[in-house]
Amino acid sequence: MHIADQDFVKLRDYIKKNFGVNLEKKRTLIEGRLTNSITQDGFDSFHDYLEDIYSDKSGAKMNTLMTKLTTNYTYFMREDTHYKFMQEVALPYWTSAIPDKDLRVWSAGCASGEEAYTAAMVISEWFGQNKKGWDTTILATDISIKVLEMAKQGVYPEEHFTHLPKAWKSKYFMKIGEEDYKVSDALAKEVVFNHFNLMDDFSRFRKKFHIIFCRNVMIYFDTPTKAALARKFFNALAVGGYLFIGLSETLSGIAGDFQQISPAIYRRVG
Repeated sequence: MHIADQDFVKLRDYIKKNFGVNLEKKRTLIEGRLTNSITQDGFDSFHDYLEDIYSDKSGAKMNTLMTKLTTNYTYFMREDTHYKFMQEVALPYWTSAIPDKDLRVWSAGCASGEEAYTAAMVISEWFGQNKKGWDTTILATDISIKVLEMAKQGVYPEEHFTHLPKAWKSKYFMKIGEEDYKVSDALAKEVVFNHFNLMDDFSRFRKKFHIIFCRNVMIYFDTPTKAALARKFFNALAVGGYLFIGLSETLSGIAGDFQQISPAIYRRVG
């Protein structure tokens, strides 16, 4: 099923205005990911399907549409060089530099939770028996309510654990059923999941973050939107804080005052 020009333009502009996502070159993706939903929901065209979504004042249907257009496959320990850097550089620095023992880590665009839970495991392994008195709770946010519910449930299939050390899998997860695993209660308590649109005001965050993950999210944004978001992340970080983006992404030319440490790792130095 094909989307008419006027319906594509309206959807493109609506998504860009409200969510920052650039769908200019995603027409084929839109048609591929939504055609089955249109048929299953009993609509005859993209136009009728989209008008029904626009008319939903609760925003739930639009949130579901966004999930279908932006959610990609992920897994534990994805882009593991970041977690190695976190364990070998970022955590040693911050655990010696934070006087109130309040380590603030944000997984922005956390999807189904693998990134946030992986970071929580890295933190747990780093501290070991020395975690007493520390608050290391990770904030994990996403625009999709559906994937946030999946993350909160913390149930994952076997194939999501391919890159995770087996010892960690045994330590932090419980097997349920034939092929699924659920996060342990102890690990679940280390992550707080909240709904948040990265296009919104960051003033809700009262304290600065020491580490921010925003990986494979800005691939959906155009350059001006990326630049504006990079500035917001810069202001949300404490001096010395680290920003991790996806290995296929770059802030080249738009990083502002960030210092690039290595591919996809940036630091606020002033």
